[in-house]
Amino acid sequence: MYAGIDIGTSAVKVVCADGMRILAAASVDLDTSSPKPGWSEQHPDIWWQATCDALRQLGGKINLSDVKAIGLSGQMHGAVLLDKDQRPIRPAILWNDSRATSACDQLHEAMPDIGQIAGVLPLPGFTAPKIMWLKQNEPENYNRISSILLPKDYVGLRLHGELATDTSDAAGTLWLDQAERAWSDTVAAATGVNTSWLPHVVDGHDIVGTITPQSAADTGFRVGVPIVAGGGDAATGAVSLGAAEPGRGFISLGTSGQLFVAGRAYKPNPERYVHAFAHTLPDRWYQMAAMLNGARPISWIGGQLDLPAAEVVALAETVNTDRVPIFLPYLTGERSPHGDPHIRACFFGLEDATTRAEICRSVVEAVAFCFADAAESFGDTLSNLSELAAIGGGSRSDLLLSLIATVTEKSIIRSNGADSGPAMGSAKLAACGDGALGIADLGVQPPKKAAFEPEAMPALFERLHKFRSLYQTIRTEV
Repeated sequence: MYAGIDIGTSAVKVVCADGMRILAAASVDLDTSSPKPGWSEQHPDIWWQATCDALRQLGGKINLSDVKAIGLSGQMHGAVLLDKDQRPIRPAILWNDSRATSACDQLHEAMPDIGQIAGVLPLPGFTAPKIMWLKQNEPENYNRISSILLPKDYVGLRLHGELATDTSDAAGTLWLDQAERAWSDTVAAATGVNTSWLPHVVDGHDIVGTITPQSAADTGFRVGVPIVAGGGDAATGAVSLGAAEPGRGFISLGTSGQLFVAGRAYKPNPERYVHAFAHTLPDRWYQMAAMLNGARPISWIGGQLDLPAAEVVALAETVNTDRVPIFLPYLTGERSPHGDPHIRACFFGLEDATTRAEICRSVVEAVAFCFADAAESFGDTLSNLSELAAIGGGSRSDLLLSLIATVTEKSIIRSNGADSGPAMGSAKLAACGDGALGIADLGVQPPKKAAFEPEAMPALFERLHKFRSLYQTIRTEV
């Protein structure tokens, strides 16, 4: 039995699996702090507490002492800053934080070719610009830095005591030379970072440490159980779906959204903000459109209307779409394909007669429209993909998957355990590290549970055209 731990933005999820099948799962919700406009933070210690709480829940369902190996997954790009005693200096600055906009401009000016090295142009969500911002705005904290980790790797530190990461999470920092799969001294120096602050980089199935006596007491795992590096949530989600080989792709509908295509070559396309990153497995890379606003707008409007996300979608299914307003879902700016940290959300076309159901419909459609924009940014890369698998909490919605299938003109597949993708992927990496699975086994696709095909919906494409026109109009005013 193998455990996967996923440090998400809205929750920590843990699963136990027999290698290819989930046996038990648990989840603990997380809160995010926004002390200033555009800021998004979480203290690393809440991840550890939530991990321990989730494992206690899991321990009520299965015997954690039977776990043979553990894998890690997590939200990417977060800046976890540690002092010489390996304690957090300040709350972690998250992937959807936009404070480092000017630092991105400075970095791009200093390194015009950075997109070819790092796989994407600088954006404030990435880790490197955050450190530039810190040096300029919190020099007392910058001067205390001894180590920089990614969110999952801080939990790894608490489990095994080592400073380590994997290639896919390292890829999302901007410090990784994607082609070489190693830290770039040039990019690090340009952002005020000493590479000695950065963790050791390995492949996702490599063992980086074992459960310590203290973490065993905190978690219920046995002392000495091996822990593999795992991967960023995009890469571990890919592993859960078998997207470790060329010609495999998926969409992720968590707090953020991704459209991911696996490959065997490094193919940067920075001008369209398509990320070209190292995969968590050796000799593999991927291209990805990353949207800051995945299924999050659905839970956001639910919060405003005092409705759970499932009821938002249920209401959206009830409307006649003739009078649905247009919603731009950019609650925290947008990354792919616009690279626009300044844009914000808005409704257009509200009337006196607009109902809650029509508002819900416009929000659900907007999530689908973001994936239409993402698919368009790939050019002909998607032409040979007949289908895209779906993972994340948003994948539970038939309506949303049907809309995405229509606007992307691709079949969308829901598999068993789709809402636990990254946690399951990290458990599979643990099984690989322990020898129970081979790397070839990580390319096996799970059984299909449901398929959603493109439909003839001309009115939906008319609203997609209005959605794109509205963005172009609004962006010139921001």
